[in-house]
Amino acid sequence: MSKETRRFMRLLVLFDLPTKTKIDRKAAGQFRRFLLQDGYMMLQLSVYSRVINGHDALQKHIQRLQRNLPQRGGSVQYLCISGKQFSQRGLLLGEKPYQEKKVGTQQLCLF
Repeated sequence: MSKETRRFMRLLVLFDLPTKTKIDRKAAGQFRRFLLQDGYMMLQLSVYSRVINGHDALQKHIQRLQRNLPQRGGSVQYLCISGKQFSQRGLLLGEKPYQEKKVGTQQLCLF
């Protein structure tokens, strides 16, 4: 495995799922629970983030996302960025999440 394929990166999942009916809300809730159970951290209501180690892990997690997509429509997208790019994001309004206050964006939090 080369150094390039072992880089720590952030996988962002961005989604917009329908919530008009009870069935739609249940499907959206199941997808959110899957993301949390799979190690994603909620950045905003429909934006989740996870640390991955290289392109092999990226492909594995994309496949896991595809297997757990809601069948009721909507839009689910992913974006992979480097840890350095993720740490350069800024906060314009609100407060940093509790985890970032304790750990910071430069450190890797494993639990």
